[in-house]
Amino acid sequence: MRLVAQFMKRLRQLGFLRVALGEGAAADDGRVLHLFRNRIELKKAFSNAQEEIQRLKDRVKQQEGATARVQELLQGLEARLAQPDTAYQALVFYQLRELWALGQHLLQQFITELEAQQIERERRNFFAEFNRRQFGRRQAVEATCQGAEETAAAARTRVSELERYLAGLQRFWHYFHRRRVRQELHAASIKSLLAEQALGEARSARAALEAEQPSFGGLSVESRRAINLAAVAYAQVLRERLTRTGLYEATYQASGRREPSPGEYGERSRCVRRMNEIQAARAVLEDRRDVLPEIRTRTDAYRRLARYRGEGDVVPDAASLAPDDSPASSRVLTEDCWEIYRVLLR
Repeated sequence: MRLVAQFMKRLRQLGFLRVALGEGAAADDGRVLHLFRNRIELKKAFSNAQEEIQRLKDRVKQQEGATARVQELLQGLEARLAQPDTAYQALVFYQLRELWALGQHLLQQFITELEAQQIERERRNFFAEFNRRQFGRRQAVEATCQGAEETAAAARTRVSELERYLAGLQRFWHYFHRRRVRQELHAASIKSLLAEQALGEARSARAALEAEQPSFGGLSVESRRAINLAAVAYAQVLRERLTRTGLYEATYQASGRREPSPGEYGERSRCVRRMNEIQAARAVLEDRRDVLPEIRTRTDAYRRLARYRGEGDVVPDAASLAPDDSPASSRVLTEDCWEIYRVLLR
């Protein structure tokens, strides 16, 4: 027996050793799998970092190219300003470009003011209409909620009365009467339950109505069309004012280039006269006296001429505003005068 006991003890020890070895191998497999996953994640992060570095290098190269071009322009400007025969021409050229930028600024300012005014007007109308509709809905919801509360209260009262009445029917001769009252109590309980459910729904509807928040969606298509037509009218006014000064063509040509052509504006005395004309033209463009009636008149005329490519389009077709050379037509869209497409509402 002692020999058998020792043999069984050895077997149990071998079993424990096998289990321990198995657990150790499973733990090693888990660590290897974890390391393998970490390696994959590190490789992916390294690849993403390399791509980001390459993108940043490309952006640096693009910025270096842009900086080099700006430096070339500055060096060319310095060279022109250093020479007496080209310095005044450069001054005239850049003053003409600034005159064009002034027209753009005035047009952008005009559109911004109109847009702000119209947004405020439409927002007030939107909230007034929302409050008007909410008032009617709120009255209906309050009436429904009040009716549901009265119905639920009456149903609860009826259930309580039947329960008290049933509690008083304790004699044996009340047997059939108790059965009839229990039936009435059951029906009244169901009715009370339905009334409570209706009351809960009415209160939920009232809470949902109170939680509604209006969201103003911005200017309507009609408003944006009206603002854009007014902008075209103002651009036409500025164009005609600059045309009367004799500087429109020179300003228009200067706006499309980055540097003047050699000898374009003549000698020094002529350049000085041209710069004085440019300053006078600035005052003409900035003068806002009697400009609004002219804009209204032109806007009404353009509204009759304007055609749009789609129902949602707010920028009129350029050809529709310039059917001929009549004074009522406008070519500011056709010529992209003052680069108007950049400032028109979309």
